[in-house]
Amino acid sequence: MLSRLKIVLVLCCLWSTLSCAAEDYGANPAALALVDELVREQGFDREELLQVFASARRQPSILEAIARPAEKTKPWYEYREIFLNDKRLAQGLEFYAEHRKTLERAERETGVPAEIIVSVIGVETYYGRNTGSYRVIDALSTLAFDYPPRSSFFTGELKSYLVLTRQQGFDPLALKGSYAGAMGYGQFMPSSFISYAVDFDGDEVIDIWNNPVDAIGSVANYFKRHGWRQGAAVVAAANARGEVPLKWFVQGRKNLKPEHTVAEFAEAGLVAATPVDPEAMASAMKFELEEGYEYWLGLHNFYVITRYNHSAMYAMCVYQLSQQIAAGMAR
Repeated sequence: MLSRLKIVLVLCCLWSTLSCAAEDYGANPAALALVDELVREQGFDREELLQVFASARRQPSILEAIARPAEKTKPWYEYREIFLNDKRLAQGLEFYAEHRKTLERAERETGVPAEIIVSVIGVETYYGRNTGSYRVIDALSTLAFDYPPRSSFFTGELKSYLVLTRQQGFDPLALKGSYAGAMGYGQFMPSSFISYAVDFDGDEVIDIWNNPVDAIGSVANYFKRHGWRQGAAVVAAANARGEVPLKWFVQGRKNLKPEHTVAEFAEAGLVAATPVDPEAMASAMKFELEEGYEYWLGLHNFYVITRYNHSAMYAMCVYQLSQQIAAGMAR
């Protein structure tokens, strides 16, 4: 029996053979259908779109990357070392110092702490140093038209990308991003760009690729729009004093949304190590150490961080890096 990965790869190859014999997408049936839709519903110029897709190139390395089986999740004590290290902290302090006025304005206007904004950008792209090397049009076209398992999602992102480039006056063939089409300092997908990116410097262009002011404002706006509560706690360390049901803990992308109160966790044996409103909603996390585990309660603002990336370990790294940055800037 073929493994799931092999089936995906076989489907990709068959789809590619049937729908994309050439390296570009100028004659691809799905691309032509998308052109018809954009012309009909969005008023795009047909010839311009046809030229864009004739210039878009299928990238086999993207298909290989997205079909590659995810590596076994690293334990917390290894995962955190990727993001919580001296280099990322030092560069975060430099980024904060360089953009202090913008960060302080973003915090005043949105309520999102400057250190959280810096930390997200640091975790995502090393403060803009690693924003991706693929043309976004190639990445999204390849995944929309040659990756059947997620064709619908990436077709939607491709549509959003073409809409945003027209709105902003960008050349759709010029912008670069990750192999999945994530863009700029904060790695926004096109639909997120349309919903949350802002012109934070008032020049009537939203540029999250080259303009850190717009990038900072956009990340702050994303968190604000997802319900960040100014001044509220993010997490609370906890002590395990009983057998908390396993299903109450975050597992992968499951149980990220707080569904039990701090008091309910305490009754079950997971007790906050610092004072927390017993009626506050929380999620529970159990992170593996080299010896034993550490326990945390994620509060509302922690859940907001997971809206950026649906991973508790990602969100914890963002939070802990932000605390290191805040402490460094206070010295």
